[in-house]
Amino acid sequence: MARTPLTLDALRTTYGPHLNLAPPGGWDADPEPDRLVKTHCCFCGQQCGIQLKVKGNDVIGFEPWEDFPFNEGKLCPKGVKRYLQGNHPDRLTKALVRTEQGFQESEWAPAMDRVIQGIQDVQNKYGKDAFAVLSGVSMSNEKSYLTGKFARLGLGTRNLDYNGRLCMVSAGVANKKTFGIDRAGNSWADIEGAEVIWVQGSNIAECSPITTDYIWRARDRGAKLIMVDPRITPLGRTADLMLPLKPGSDLALTNAVLHLLNKWGMVDHAFLAAHTTGFEAALEAVKDCTPEWASELTGLPVAALEKAARMWGEAKTSFLLHARGIEHQSKGVENCLSAQNIVLATGRIGKPYCGYATITGQGNGQGGREQGHKCDQLPGNRDIENPEHRAHVCKVWGCKDEELPRKGLSAQEIMNAIHAGEIKGLLLLCFNPLVSLPDTEFTRAALSKLEFFVCLDFFLSESAQHADVVLPSALHEEDEGTSTSAEGRVIKLNKAVEPPGDARPDWAIQLEIAQRMGQGKFFDHLKGPEDIFNELRRASSGGTADYTGITWKRVEDEMGVFWPCPTEGHPGTPRLFEGGRFYHADGKAHLQPTPWRPAMEVVDADFPVWLTTGRTVFHFLSGTQTRRIGFLVEQCPHPYLEIHPKLAERFGIADGDPVEITSRRGAMVLPAKVVKTIRPDTVFVPYHWPGDLSVNRLTARHLDPQSKIPEFKVSACRIKKTTADQLSPELAELQRMAYEARTNQAVLPERVF
Repeated sequence: MARTPLTLDALRTTYGPHLNLAPPGGWDADPEPDRLVKTHCCFCGQQCGIQLKVKGNDVIGFEPWEDFPFNEGKLCPKGVKRYLQGNHPDRLTKALVRTEQGFQESEWAPAMDRVIQGIQDVQNKYGKDAFAVLSGVSMSNEKSYLTGKFARLGLGTRNLDYNGRLCMVSAGVANKKTFGIDRAGNSWADIEGAEVIWVQGSNIAECSPITTDYIWRARDRGAKLIMVDPRITPLGRTADLMLPLKPGSDLALTNAVLHLLNKWGMVDHAFLAAHTTGFEAALEAVKDCTPEWASELTGLPVAALEKAARMWGEAKTSFLLHARGIEHQSKGVENCLSAQNIVLATGRIGKPYCGYATITGQGNGQGGREQGHKCDQLPGNRDIENPEHRAHVCKVWGCKDEELPRKGLSAQEIMNAIHAGEIKGLLLLCFNPLVSLPDTEFTRAALSKLEFFVCLDFFLSESAQHADVVLPSALHEEDEGTSTSAEGRVIKLNKAVEPPGDARPDWAIQLEIAQRMGQGKFFDHLKGPEDIFNELRRASSGGTADYTGITWKRVEDEMGVFWPCPTEGHPGTPRLFEGGRFYHADGKAHLQPTPWRPAMEVVDADFPVWLTTGRTVFHFLSGTQTRRIGFLVEQCPHPYLEIHPKLAERFGIADGDPVEITSRRGAMVLPAKVVKTIRPDTVFVPYHWPGDLSVNRLTARHLDPQSKIPEFKVSACRIKKTTADQLSPELAELQRMAYEARTNQAVLPERVF
């Protein structure tokens, strides 16, 4: 049977005849809830506390949770409206099985029979590793942990990875190289007392809005703010120093800053001598990185580069934050290492109001990358190739070393192997690669080649439309467990309602598959998420990400516990590296040399414009959830091309004009949004939409050689004005509905394309 995605019309006909109905309830209905359930937002890595209003088995709204220390009741637009997805008519409540006529609803048992048969057929014919697992990092710690164990012992495959590979793995590699541990060095509380805050490659106001409040509090106390980004994002418009550098040139900037700090005698040599190694090699790599050299590469004035170095060097306390802007590059690891070098060179880490942190993007981006569902990792942030690490986990899991697969392929490498015909089967959960991975048409072609594909999801994502079987899974509020925030704070997710119909939690589905695959001996003792968490604690014991002393009760009673926490009597560790003690065997931080190298793709005569991508405040990742919430769609109904007036004038483009953007991978047409807050040599497109509206049709599959993260933030393109008839039908329809909503002629449906 040919595996082609079902069209929107086919989906409406065969599965969802009411796709455009809005769910009931919300503020307008204002019913009285039966109870309030304290839990956390399902979206970004800030993991803000929220109280869900529940009536019967429905989440009908929210109340601020003002006592939770991180956000003190504050929420962004996504957090405010998150509850609307629960009763959405798109919710999957029955298993779907592909037939010649499209998807048909199925009872659970026969659908699961087909899943088991499909997995066994692939593995019996091609071997265990021919079946891969790709999972998400918005899942709880319990699900992340179980997914790693399930793939390796339940299915026996080494080919397991997660969509955190598209998030902060570059920072993770750099953190372990430099500090010996992969976590933000501080709780956000230290931001408030910093004299200088340096934010690089992060649109905090839109992507991590509550973090903005910490920065404002610091600025109220006199802190200076340095923002580094090709776009002058909302927080950048208020900065003391805005550095709008060329895409892909971050390494030149931070290398030049280290060069100047040393030249001007602003290096803390006493700290470096006592607590670090590698400074001389790091310095050697930047000896020629003068501000004049960096100015050519970054497009920034020499005076601006010198001002940045002086502001940082003269401060007594400082905090450096970065995110995907410097990590989504083929040299993402070096970018992070170079940023860490300027923090260490000035000795501002492990002390009050001095710190370094990566702003986690996904809900459990921090916890998810510690629990062992990465291709190269075991629980506790252990190395799957390390014999001692393997021995510890084998003892906890009750398996032999030869039963535990070794390192597998990363997410994009798995998709490459599917496309090449080397991987024949896939289990996908909490991940939408058809929107999230680069080079969309390549991904689409790969998914069409699978001999068996099963997807676990609560909505029929664009990727799930290619599946043979779709099993309905549970939403965030329909299960319980823990998550770990960007700060390293382990928090509790509490169940508010039961899953609808046949939907069930991912952990329960995985346990059933493992049992039916004949591997119950490794899983039968796990009866629920708390059992899984307690095994996670044992598996993490002694690792750098040590959860041993964290219990569900402690997490609830203390409103979160910071790992590492090796015993139940341990208070947790909000601030790492106090006293200058790092996590390498020698107790020191290891500075790394970071010689300059360019991006894998640069502008030229054929593709003269830089293209970069990112998020908006109203949507999240692939948009599978937020594109089903009418208020958020109304605020940002479709993607657009952000372009500077000078570049727009050069091509005769006015605000709202349709523009064709072409890269070496493909082309798309979007309306122009002419703004002065972007470099005149760069265009920006948000990435939350599928199909013809997916900017990842244009991005490349170039990977950082160490972290295997794709280079989403740096592509070369060309642009030209075109005509309205070249807009995709989906975009034209979204524009029409948005116009009608603005002019009060209609109300946007809760679910659009």
